[in-house]
Amino acid sequence: MPIEMPKGLPFSVDTWNPCSLRKRHHFLTHAHKDHSSGISTYFSFPIYSTLITKILVLQHYPQLDDSLFVRIEVGQSVVVYDPDGAFTVTAFDANHCPGAVMFLFEGNFGNILHTGDCRLTPECVQSLPEKYVGKKGKEPKCRLDFVFLDCTFGRCHQKFPSKHSAIRQVINCIWKHPDAPVVYLACDLLGQEEILADVSQTFGSKIYLDKANNPECFQTLKLTHPGIISEDPSSRFQVLDGFPKLHVRAKAKLLEAQANFQPDPLIIRPSTQWYACEDEYSEEENQRKLRLNGAVRDQVGVWHVCYSIHSSKEELEWALQLLAPKWVVSTTPSCRAMELEYVTKHCFATQLASKDPIWKLLDIAMEDSLDVDVSIKAVTGSPVFEGSTQNYVEPQFEPVKVSTSLKGLIKLSAQSNNVTLFGKARLGLQDFSFSHEEPKVETIDNGTPQIAANKLDELSFKEDVEVKSRKSENKTGINGTEAQRQGSVDKETEDCKSVPCSTIGSSKSFDERFRKLYRSMNVPVPQPLPSLVELMKANKRAKRKFD
Repeated sequence: MPIEMPKGLPFSVDTWNPCSLRKRHHFLTHAHKDHSSGISTYFSFPIYSTLITKILVLQHYPQLDDSLFVRIEVGQSVVVYDPDGAFTVTAFDANHCPGAVMFLFEGNFGNILHTGDCRLTPECVQSLPEKYVGKKGKEPKCRLDFVFLDCTFGRCHQKFPSKHSAIRQVINCIWKHPDAPVVYLACDLLGQEEILADVSQTFGSKIYLDKANNPECFQTLKLTHPGIISEDPSSRFQVLDGFPKLHVRAKAKLLEAQANFQPDPLIIRPSTQWYACEDEYSEEENQRKLRLNGAVRDQVGVWHVCYSIHSSKEELEWALQLLAPKWVVSTTPSCRAMELEYVTKHCFATQLASKDPIWKLLDIAMEDSLDVDVSIKAVTGSPVFEGSTQNYVEPQFEPVKVSTSLKGLIKLSAQSNNVTLFGKARLGLQDFSFSHEEPKVETIDNGTPQIAANKLDELSFKEDVEVKSRKSENKTGINGTEAQRQGSVDKETEDCKSVPCSTIGSSKSFDERFRKLYRSMNVPVPQPLPSLVELMKANKRAKRKFD
């Protein structure tokens, strides 16, 4: 699931919601539905994509107009003119599915690589500009400020075979079962067309696909490989719906063959999910070490081949070592970038100069233009984005922490809240101005300290009611012990009368901005603040404890 881009950027990538609608430029990396979800409602010109991606999206969303899209192909650079300054965007092959690209953005905001969904092979990485790609043991000439990275299998420790090797395993599995009258290939997902094309070419046979039951796969094959489609349902090679309930359909096919006294059909599922689940949930080491050099048959009778259109953890680590970016953000919910070894080693204490373009994304104003290095620590917290109606995956950065020796050199803008690497607080809390000054302390008539900002010298209305309630309960039947308790209550009441009382716990005492905030967040009105007496008692106990 895509994430929202930082507020300081003028563009969005793969997000379609009220928040991204405020962006001036929109980019679509590929046509998978989880990346185009909401586009029919929150579309806005211009949408940059490849021609294949545009055609596939228009098939899914016919209500969209062709004029919304601006074409950009692999290897092509486009200059985008924006009020905040022109920037350049270049498309690179993502090795994921037909039409899928990575976008490299270069402008006043810095250098940002957004991979979309990708399988980072050496060819993919080496296709990037040479200045951004380092060599073994050497950093690149120019470091990327951000990499928004597909970490779908960032937790999987399996070494995935290459896509070419996985296709060879599918073909070898078919060769080993010459008696199978029908070969069912669970390859109906966008990104698996290459398997069907190679099988068709190897065995010299077209592949049957039920157009009525799987129109999207049919349209994709018609666009990318029209020559391999067969309309004959008796063809030996057929496409089978792979998700969901593959095992239910597989059992039905096997039982049907047994009932007709025919050899079992061959059912092959090229996918990584089965291997990833075994790797994550298997308790025994020998179960986790599944064979990746050949097809594996499960207990139902389905043959699995590890075919991945996403990078393995090993491939992600290798790519990050070459790119050496300053910050890495996971775009997928299944893995946080902080789980990658590169991020834990190199993104925890990045030194950023005061003129670094990354500050434009942080919404931080510099008081001085001196070249002062500021240490920023990345932690596994949640970032902050503008709110929206959809659920988004959030990058894992915590608030920017500035060394005390740099106080006064950096200040937060008046509109900023808890500042993180991605701007203001997502929950929409009221504005606060941050400063390094100590809170001002005043004294009231009896010499008791108070914090002027909150006026905590006033008694809460709640305590006054409780005191009167206790007096009413003890009005009758007062014995010696109860009389002493009543006298103590009366004394406390008399002491409190010298301090003015207010309804500080009532929502009516809040200004209009606070009341709107509570209504918008659908939260109850805060409980009344404790009285000054309770605060002073707690303060005395804390002092005794530390003394």
